[in-house]
Amino acid sequence: MSYQPPLTNNSTHMISTRLPTYFISHGGGPWPYVPQMRLAARELELSLVDIPRQLGAAPKAILMISAHWEEAIFTLMANRAPPMLYDYYGFPESTYAVVYAAPGSPELAARAGALIESSGVSSRLDVERGFDHGTFCPMAVMYPNANVPTVQLSLRAGLDPAEHLALGRALAPLRDEGVLIIGSGLSYHNLGALGPTGSAPSAAFDAWLQKTLLTANTTDRERLLIEWEKAPAARLAHPREEHLLPLMVAVGAANGDEGHCVYHEQAAFCNIVASSFRFGDAVVEKNAA
Repeated sequence: MSYQPPLTNNSTHMISTRLPTYFISHGGGPWPYVPQMRLAARELELSLVDIPRQLGAAPKAILMISAHWEEAIFTLMANRAPPMLYDYYGFPESTYAVVYAAPGSPELAARAGALIESSGVSSRLDVERGFDHGTFCPMAVMYPNANVPTVQLSLRAGLDPAEHLALGRALAPLRDEGVLIIGSGLSYHNLGALGPTGSAPSAAFDAWLQKTLLTANTTDRERLLIEWEKAPAARLAHPREEHLLPLMVAVGAANGDEGHCVYHEQAAFCNIVASSFRFGDAVVEKNAA
């Protein structure tokens, strides 16, 4: 399987079904590779396993916007065989030897870069960057055979929500080309408050997310996301917003498609509330309708 970009801007080299976009809470550290952590994350694992079912068939490629990569300008992984980046600390030695051997796709990186540039925003390619755990951990659960070409896209330093919504809008044509766009972060990310002290703030912020993403119209949804710091417990949930910004890209690429909560767990991640969202119809549901 490989991603083949359109031959021209007016090409009909498209698939017949527009793929949804996702924002996933990707879990803590190398959880799929630590049995105790994987057991505790059973609900998250089930939600990730269900994404391929929702799609009906494997996408031609995946574009993953990881919370664990920031650059001065939007940067795309262009390595055909991406290495591993073990960007976590204090875990079992075995987790620093795991390999997720999905192929990269310089073609997709170039196509996404062209779309970004056409929107008037600079981008660049990085031929050395490897998969960080914001990508390889959820992918190891979703596609354990590592057979779907995968490209990472960085956040932009400054973490401006409007810029990342605009990035998503620029990338939206990829949805018609068989590319699955996933924002990988966490709906709550305050490492200093993962126990009981994080329970109420995570619930309050999650309730705001649910209302914003599932009930607001397109204009209000984007406005509220740009003003996310006004949400209840916003800065308690995200002292720094890098784990929230992948959501903006997924929503921007959604082009107003309806939001659906695909994972919600009250006791996830040390008693905090966490959620994941899909924007657009599940392909299997659309085809069955």
